[in-house]
Amino acid sequence: MTEPSAVDGEATVPAAVLWDMDGTLVDSEKLWDVALYETVERLGGTLTDEQRASLVGSNMDSTARYLLELAGRERTPSAIAELGEGIRRRTATLFADELPWRPGARDALVAMRAAGIPAALVTSTERALTELALNTIGREFFDTTVCGDEVGGQNKPHPAPYLLAARRLGVDPTRCVAVEDSPPGAESAVAAGCAVLVVPNDVAVEPGERRVFRGSLVGVDVGTLAACLPEAG
Repeated sequence: MTEPSAVDGEATVPAAVLWDMDGTLVDSEKLWDVALYETVERLGGTLTDEQRASLVGSNMDSTARYLLELAGRERTPSAIAELGEGIRRRTATLFADELPWRPGARDALVAMRAAGIPAALVTSTERALTELALNTIGREFFDTTVCGDEVGGQNKPHPAPYLLAARRLGVDPTRCVAVEDSPPGAESAVAAGCAVLVVPNDVAVEPGERRVFRGSLVGVDVGTLAACLPEAG
């Protein structure tokens, strides 16, 4: 793994920091686990750890379709919509409580806000659930939020979520640093032209272009993120 280091005050700072949510800022993937395992059991199927890992970063329709397939159920649009709504309701009850932070995440958000760096939340989670999560995370840390039901089905790993976030902030995505924990998220950010600080959580992320790896967000500051930009390497 490549550990980024801080750069001096004269170095170019990111135009914006684009934050993933689940598994990056808060440990909410564990709550999704509860909803997904309960759902597939109710359907009469099983979900292995490997299969669950493949769903990290997926949108609701893709997740519902996959669970129906595992259970040998018909994957009609109505069945997908009905199952997705059930998962939403269950997850909403879990998100209603305070979410557990990932190590260093809140301090990193505070540092970026104190430095005046524009920020966006870019998540595959839908708006209604994201709003519940923001009760824990804090809306004040973000200038805009892009949710999974706001990109016309072009969810991560498609670049659309990160391109939309950069467009809303009025910044060049190639001058932004995304912070991600999953393969689809890292792929999405790189495809949009961003540099990516990858902090893996439950799923391994392969090394690649414009990806810098770190074990946690503890100690992350503006210099750390500036060092992720290509010319800082």
